[in-house]
Amino acid sequence: MADPLMETKLLQPSPRRDVIARPRLAGMLEHVSGSPVTLVSAPAGFGKTSLLAAWMSNKPDTSASEHPVAWVSLDGRDRHATSFWTYVLMALDRAVPGSGDAALTLLQSGQASVESVLAGVVNELSVQSGDVTLVLDDYHLADSVEVAAGMTFLVDHMPPQLRLVISTRADPALPLSRLRARGELVEIRASDLRFTGDEVASYLNDLHGFGLTATDITSLEARTEGWVAALQLAAISLRDRDDQSAFIAGFAGDDRFVVDYLADEVLSRQPDHVRRFLLDTSILARLTGPLCDAVSPPPPAGGRSGKAMLDLLDRENLFLVPLDGRRTWYRYHHLFGDVLQSHLLEERPGDVPELHRRAADWYAEAGHVEAAVRHALEAGDLDRTADLIESSFRALGRDRREDLLSRWAHRLPDEVLSNRPVLAIALIGGLMSSNQFEGVDQRLDHVENLLSKAEADLVVVDHGELARVPAAVEMYRAALALLGGDPPAAIARAQRAIDVAVDGDDLAVGAAAALSGLASWSTGDIASAHASYARSIPALTRAGHIADVLGCSIAMADMELRLGRLRDAEQTFAHALGLAEANTPPGASVMRGTADMLVGLSRMAWYRNDLVAAAEYLRRSDELGESAALPQNPYRWRVGMARLRAAEGDLGAALELLEEAERVYVGDYSPNVQPVYASRARVLAASGDLAGARAWARDLGVAVDDELSYFREYEHITLARVLLAEHASTGSPVPLDAAIALLGRLVAAAADGGRVGSVIELEVLRAIAYDATGERGAALEALRHAVNLAEADGWVRVFVDAASALTPLLRELSTAQAEPGYVQVLLNAVMAGSAASAMARGAGSQAAPSPEPAAPVEPGVGLVDPLSDRELDVLRLLGSDLDGPAIARQLVVSLNTVRTHTKHIYTKLGVNNRRAAISRAHQLGLLGRSGAR
Repeated sequence: MADPLMETKLLQPSPRRDVIARPRLAGMLEHVSGSPVTLVSAPAGFGKTSLLAAWMSNKPDTSASEHPVAWVSLDGRDRHATSFWTYVLMALDRAVPGSGDAALTLLQSGQASVESVLAGVVNELSVQSGDVTLVLDDYHLADSVEVAAGMTFLVDHMPPQLRLVISTRADPALPLSRLRARGELVEIRASDLRFTGDEVASYLNDLHGFGLTATDITSLEARTEGWVAALQLAAISLRDRDDQSAFIAGFAGDDRFVVDYLADEVLSRQPDHVRRFLLDTSILARLTGPLCDAVSPPPPAGGRSGKAMLDLLDRENLFLVPLDGRRTWYRYHHLFGDVLQSHLLEERPGDVPELHRRAADWYAEAGHVEAAVRHALEAGDLDRTADLIESSFRALGRDRREDLLSRWAHRLPDEVLSNRPVLAIALIGGLMSSNQFEGVDQRLDHVENLLSKAEADLVVVDHGELARVPAAVEMYRAALALLGGDPPAAIARAQRAIDVAVDGDDLAVGAAAALSGLASWSTGDIASAHASYARSIPALTRAGHIADVLGCSIAMADMELRLGRLRDAEQTFAHALGLAEANTPPGASVMRGTADMLVGLSRMAWYRNDLVAAAEYLRRSDELGESAALPQNPYRWRVGMARLRAAEGDLGAALELLEEAERVYVGDYSPNVQPVYASRARVLAASGDLAGARAWARDLGVAVDDELSYFREYEHITLARVLLAEHASTGSPVPLDAAIALLGRLVAAAADGGRVGSVIELEVLRAIAYDATGERGAALEALRHAVNLAEADGWVRVFVDAASALTPLLRELSTAQAEPGYVQVLLNAVMAGSAASAMARGAGSQAAPSPEPAAPVEPGVGLVDPLSDRELDVLRLLGSDLDGPAIARQLVVSLNTVRTHTKHIYTKLGVNNRRAAISRAHQLGLLGRSGAR
């Protein structure tokens, strides 16, 4: 993360300077390595964070490479599950590179449950060779029902390598009793954290040099009950006192009284300017020099700057916790901060709003909108809050931070929106993007009512934004109509949004056009959908929403392929790739979605039968890594690699890839018109597993007499392929007759819908079917039609996949034409495919009738240190959904053996996580070899 304010949440705090050795606690913490969960639970001020920070720093075996630590400092904003798990996954990925990146992408897509996200992380960590410790500090601040649900799942499925350490003021809602009964829980509680008499003496006399008598030590221990915060405050109060014994005898009472008394003592002994600084800055969750200068300006004549004051407080051990190694960011100890805030409210309540306003102004100037809004709300300055949100909502949308807008929508009172239409529509956008649709209709009604008023009666930060509101209202109405299952109404509303959009409102035009396209696509009207997306992409590009452009480009290219426009689809992906490369965000090496564009180009190359280029695009996509991919890319990449493996004749590897694709499948808003399970049925049929292919059709309810629709066209074409394979295997005319009847209906439907890409494939299959019945003339006519349609854009692969059946027909077609032209191009390609198929069958491959190899690769070529047979076995199982222990059981070896093999595999393949290992293995042809053993 580039935001230094957020970086502090992921940094392990530096140990305090005023600590003593506590061997008994260190001994308890040594049990952490042998226990899945450690709970450090005690009220405020017992030194939980300090204990863990010191322990982590002093452990000899906690080097970042050998025993990495993922630390998350939590706060109240992390009660939202998305925020909580975002930080946890980021921390884990930093500690163990590659372990959380894919899961983080999936989480942020909003298209998978937290349990699905965590399952991926668990599997990644389960095969790591070393342990990783996850520390969740101040967990009580984030403990909520939705966070607890995910935490319970994690605890129930923790891999052996993960050690979970929770620091909290209250026991979390986790299955602690079960963990305790199993001996899987280390507990450190207040009774353990209290200082003993010896520790009190060591702290006050050895560390601080007070030279207190044994009587004084005993009295102080009894009065504080070993409470660390009270002892720290007492140490500060004892400085420069001649009457130490009298002071110690002068206070008594319960914990709260002790802290109040000692805090008063500490504050009363500070110079006025230090005391004022402490109270002023107590409103801040994080402190840094420039921010403190803004909130508590130094006196004009020789006053200390904010940075100098923080350095002073740090040296004086005044309950300041450093949050980074450079000591740039700090926070007050929670207990001391509470006391400071209490004094501020008692002594200067009228100053509190102004202090928050200053903080809001500094954060706004620094670009930290979330913190700025938080302080404006604390100041009770609703107008300032509204202005901040209204002036930043566009940028938040581009940065995909609509979750903030949805949160603020629930916090702002209705009266703030009574005359602010721009703010109201911004919050509606946040709610819609967060899938919170309840009450949106009424909010839109309110906005429309405001638009009927005179502009002078409205409050608007940017009057240019006011002109954009009518289009936004229509756009959100269109989205609600589509969600409600009314595509015609969605299309009409979207068009109205475009009609009322002001010049330059590219976002409204682009979003409305995309909604219209999605609505048309949902009815099967691809031509209209394509036209809408063609309008959307340039508008979104001008608006700077490049991430949306990449998603729309995938949808648009899918439509172009169905329409037979292979060249256009290729250009769509190439243009989108150029945009992604030219718009990489600052601080990032690549834009998310770039990998998806390369997978799309691989698919285009495959249709042209340029399998070398197809493989190269997949290699480049894989090398970019998870951070360059949209959530859907993992399954799309595997489908693409499965095509190549099938083309090489390695149908076993192709099936494994498609099974993986089904496991990692993540949908989006586009219709799933080419389901992975149907692709798998095609490979099953090609491999001769007709029972498996038939089971697919039976289980999914795909039948020859179904009512046809565009959405199931791919499945019905697959069924036709299964029927033709069944006829070829058995010689029975029944499946052949059924295939011919189905293909006739499919061709008519596809032609009526203008789906030329589908017609090409269907006519190829009809040619094969007619030839099988002896109707040579009908076969040649169907093939001639397919060739004529394919020539304009260079479709080849659909013919090569039927090489053995088509070669005689293409020869005859070539002879019958005066100028063979494209027929000869296809004939050469299918003959090469037939030759490759024969070679594959001669080598004992499970080859399909007509695959052509894509620059055949010897399994493992390119590896300096080849994988052993046992490592290949482990590698194959890494591609499954088994965790480390399950892999060990499958191979009848120990978990340590699996971890060692996995470490060797990662090193040899040059990767750092399971998914990358499997991708690399597929590129090298290793899994086909492994799976055949």
